[in-house]
Amino acid sequence: EGNDFFNAVARLDTGLDPRSLLVELQKIELAFGRERPFRNAPRTLDLDLLLYDDLQMHDASLELPHPRMSQRAFVLLPLLELDPEIQIPGKGSARDYVAAVSDQKIHALP
Repeated sequence: EGNDFFNAVARLDTGLDPRSLLVELQKIELAFGRERPFRNAPRTLDLDLLLYDDLQMHDASLELPHPRMSQRAFVLLPLLELDPEIQIPGKGSARDYVAAVSDQKIHALP
């Protein structure tokens, strides 16, 4: 519900460790005017770190894999386009979660 958003999933190679990568992603958000007045506030740009190889992390600054990625069609479907066999560390195949998000409407851009 609410406004429409553009969502995408990208794969990249980096020499940065996960926390450093998150810091760089947040710098990009700030450069595009991202503000964080409160948790889940509306945002102009939201760059999330979904996976980092098969790493699992759970601390105050970073949780990997992203804790809600298996609940969001706009994450799962593009992720599976990148890699139909991708595994979510500690959860199994990303494909196993598609049925649970099938009621979420997303539309691919032409």
